[in-house]
Amino acid sequence: MRGLKHMAAVATAAVALATLPASPALADNHASAEMDRIGDHPNLNGVWQVMNSANWNVEPHSAGPNPLEAGDRLLGAIGAVPAGLGVVEGGEIPYNDAAQERLQYNRDNVINYDPEAACYLPGIPRATYMPHPFQIVQGDGDDILMVYEYASANRVINMEEVGIPPIDTWMGTSYGEWDGDTLVVTTLAQGPGLVKLPAGEMVEGVTWIDRAGNYITNNATVTERFTLREGGNHIDYHVTIEDPSILTEPYEMEMVLYRHVEDNAQLLEFKCVPFSERLLYGDLIEE
Repeated sequence: MRGLKHMAAVATAAVALATLPASPALADNHASAEMDRIGDHPNLNGVWQVMNSANWNVEPHSAGPNPLEAGDRLLGAIGAVPAGLGVVEGGEIPYNDAAQERLQYNRDNVINYDPEAACYLPGIPRATYMPHPFQIVQGDGDDILMVYEYASANRVINMEEVGIPPIDTWMGTSYGEWDGDTLVVTTLAQGPGLVKLPAGEMVEGVTWIDRAGNYITNNATVTERFTLREGGNHIDYHVTIEDPSILTEPYEMEMVLYRHVEDNAQLLEFKCVPFSERLLYGDLIEE
């Protein structure tokens, strides 16, 4: 395991990277990706983003109105939910009977209780398919850094054997290895602990994987596979989720990540804490 000082330094670098333009080497990746490798491995450096509606719902879903009762009146079609074919293989997450109560609780409180609305860190795999880009920073023989535009989130992929994380955290602890030309990342110990909801309610938090209330617990093992396609501008992204506390069996998700190929591709700031204050603390704010 790397030391905490190393992790803190890398995290600090991640925040700085999130506000800077891509380096010339990264900006030119779209021109040289077919030939570009770092050591023995494909070059995954660049700014990436999905083109799907998985953040609204990872299961197949029709277009629909704003989930909030007053949403249509306040926002019209701007707050509507776009349709999606879903990214879950088989179309449905295999929750067990014990998981249904929490699932229904989430669905009864979508948006208001969604960690995204409160600007809490999104966890894995959700950080990958939010409607914000993220950047992969890869060197030769070192840990890999993933930096997310949403909330300046980041994570270090520890390129070492899977271990036992010391504590649960919002983004968990990620371990990576190469399987041929595929980067395999295993993330454990995602657990936000107690979280504050609107009007001050405190609940034991879980990691939401979309805005529809689908979730995983701190017992989950999330295994991601990043495979760069020929041409270098697309990654086949495959996720396996194992969580015996809420699932009858593991399930898988698949989607494509698209490289931003514009010359000025970069992450911008989306520091959302100020945007969530009225939701969380509106009962304390004098109008």
